[in-house]
Amino acid sequence: MEQARTRAALPSDRSYRCPDALPPASSPPSAASVPGGLPGSAAPLLSLPGQGRGGQRYAHGCDEPPGPGPRAVRRHSVRGQVLQALRAALADGGLTPGEIYSAPALGERFGVSATPVREAMQQLAAEGAVETVPNRGFRVVARGARERAELAEVRALVEIPVVLRLARTVPAGEWHGLRPLAEATVAAAADGDRARYAETDRAFHRALLSLGGNAQLVAVADDLHRRAQGPRTPRAALTADAAQHLALLDALASEDHLALPVLLQAHFAPEDPPEEL
Repeated sequence: MEQARTRAALPSDRSYRCPDALPPASSPPSAASVPGGLPGSAAPLLSLPGQGRGGQRYAHGCDEPPGPGPRAVRRHSVRGQVLQALRAALADGGLTPGEIYSAPALGERFGVSATPVREAMQQLAAEGAVETVPNRGFRVVARGARERAELAEVRALVEIPVVLRLARTVPAGEWHGLRPLAEATVAAAADGDRARYAETDRAFHRALLSLGGNAQLVAVADDLHRRAQGPRTPRAALTADAAQHLALLDALASEDHLALPVLLQAHFAPEDPPEEL
């Protein structure tokens, strides 16, 4: 009945075909009530992006059906929505490192079939966030202190020389354009929103490195950055990391070439370095 009303409310423009509405999603359960991220109740693990009024979600990811008028309609696939939600769960600890999750069980929690969940998990496996466990599902990768330190070292080797070069070639006035991105990381850290911080943090670094004009380097650095981001990062660590973004921009804008290397080394230092590398 709800789908019928939704279709009736759409314009008669034949260039658009209404996607079926996805089932309503309830609020995600707390970590305390969901051991390992998979509750025994019928409550969904996470809600998908694009939830509309009354709990109705449209496959194109919008809160409302598209309005009239011929135009290209950009639809977000269910797979993309699931991938986005899974990435958020990895960032905020909703998916526990070391735990195994099956695509059918996650699909049931999302209210979708196992296929888009499996495809999203395969993408995460390619990114190194999960690993395939035959006949069981996917295990969330648990990175130890040594691996995190190694990733921090590689990120420093890739990004620091680029930023130091940009400091001498980019006009000082252009650095102010990155300030809104840096401030977005500060806001996410202040809210304790780890999933949003993970996204805004990478967005800031991508924009910074993009000034060098090397798209391949930006892609490699972003992949390393995603792998280096761990779940359940302490809020204080997020706040400190975000503050360093603003300090870096201040040093770049003021052409402080003495402070900049020190700030960069501190920014890429591992939080818990092992005794030996």
